[in-house]
Amino acid sequence: MIIVLLVSLLVLFFIGVPVAIALGLSTSMAMIVAGDVPLLTLAQRAFVSLDSFPLLAIPLFILAGVIMEYGGISQRLINLANALTGHLTGGLAVVTVVTTMFFAAISGSSVAATAALGAILVPAMISRGYEKEFSGGVQAVSGTLGIIMPPSIPLILYGTAVGASIGDLFIAGMVPGILIGIGLIVTVYIIAKKRNYAKEDKKSGKEIGTAFVKAIPALIMPVIILGGIYTGVFTATEAAGVAVAYAFIVGVFVYRAITFSKIKMILSQASVTTATIMLILATAGLFSWILTIENVPQQVASVITSISENPWVFLGIVILLLLFVGMFMETNASIIILAPILVPVASELGIDPVHFGIVMIVTLAIGMVTPPLGLNLFVVSKIANLRMDRLTISLIPFYITILICLLIVTFIPSLTMTVVEWMK
Repeated sequence: MIIVLLVSLLVLFFIGVPVAIALGLSTSMAMIVAGDVPLLTLAQRAFVSLDSFPLLAIPLFILAGVIMEYGGISQRLINLANALTGHLTGGLAVVTVVTTMFFAAISGSSVAATAALGAILVPAMISRGYEKEFSGGVQAVSGTLGIIMPPSIPLILYGTAVGASIGDLFIAGMVPGILIGIGLIVTVYIIAKKRNYAKEDKKSGKEIGTAFVKAIPALIMPVIILGGIYTGVFTATEAAGVAVAYAFIVGVFVYRAITFSKIKMILSQASVTTATIMLILATAGLFSWILTIENVPQQVASVITSISENPWVFLGIVILLLLFVGMFMETNASIIILAPILVPVASELGIDPVHFGIVMIVTLAIGMVTPPLGLNLFVVSKIANLRMDRLTISLIPFYITILICLLIVTFIPSLTMTVVEWMK
């Protein structure tokens, strides 16, 4: 079964079959070869994969993100970031990173952050004389923060898959998110200084105050979401429902950007995105189930521990594995398939599941900007009308920055876990 499962999956990936379909077909072929498992089990296990209360947070956070995109929240965040950091060298590029950090703390999606903000900021940077490759690269790599900072959809998936506390994962995710954000700002500043990119006009105190006041409804949102989760007022799933309601109220009654005609577009866009992710989760659940009943996690654990039982060596191997997997597989599917295999090994070696989850998510986030399957690259290439190879080459300094931050987060676990302990 396992040979048929893996070989058929690789062949389907190679010929360009979508991830969700490839996972479903490879699982079906493996079950047909086995012959002793009724195919009705496929439908049953797919349903079981989705029958989880925490997973309800995913469509709700997706809907909240789309409402924010149409509701004027993105533009207010951009205006605030521009008022605060636009006067620095390479001001608009710095604004891109800062705005994406704000947006990531609300949306939970890398692609959503890249698409919503890139449509505004990439053309703006190009018009101010920034190179196309640099403009697109900054937006693409900044978008990775969308799945690192809470409320991250991949963090929800990881917590659901391995039984880890989603609240603790959200707290831990703040540290690498802020660290990578600062690293990207420094990288942008150094490149902009060398290339003598333009600064924006420095805003007066009054202009900064005005931008801040207008952005307050948007800034309150992550406080409500994350504060409610950390204080125990509501769960991550309930927080997602609160996010939808709050985003809708702000978009309709405060910013007055959402009209009745836009509601259909909002629901349609959110539904398509949700259906795509849920189909991947259902078929990835089937794939993971086959691996489990065939004792693959135990076999993988045996192979890795035979190499070394040192937890640091194990983490190094995992990073290399996930960097490779992230190039070819969608982030959510990677988590659902690999987390149940790797977490038991990590726990056996004394690695906290929360810390291991952060290492997994940050590593897979790099896959969002590495070809051939880097989704952020596709989004930005379309926005900037730019070839993928040219965009990828421009990202080399940013790859180095994120990898350095990843190694810091991985090998100094107290950096994230101390914050988790402190918040309890």
